[in-house]
Amino acid sequence: MSGTVAAARAWLGTPYVHQAACKGAGCDCLGLLLGLWREIHGDLPALVPAYTNDWSETSGKERLLEAARMHMSEKSLGNAAAGDVLIFRMRAGAAAKHVGLQTETGSSPRFIHAYSGRGVTEGALTDPWARRIVARFAFPERT
Repeated sequence: MSGTVAAARAWLGTPYVHQAACKGAGCDCLGLLLGLWREIHGDLPALVPAYTNDWSETSGKERLLEAARMHMSEKSLGNAAAGDVLIFRMRAGAAAKHVGLQTETGSSPRFIHAYSGRGVTEGALTDPWARRIVARFAFPERT
């Protein structure tokens, strides 16, 4: 198991709080990723501006994808590994606005993510979720 997956599993049960990134107290899906980055690397690579729940849907800008491409290495969608950051498009034609971390691959893939009403959970990366993945990134391991 990757160190990133072990760190992410320590966030399980954290309540959902929009724009938060505090293990055990509250986070949203991006906050989970930001919190993991801080745990593993220290300072964030860039300031994260305030964002709304719609994640740029009204403007059509791919802010989440653009930021991920600036700070992580993009991988092919078919090259899954535990610890990969997954970016999801929740509906066709909309901006990508959800993020998770792959925890298991193979015949029973799994991922961790945070969402409203559930908090941080780990679950099966079922076909409906897998079809929504638009990008996969290697989360940088501790150097």
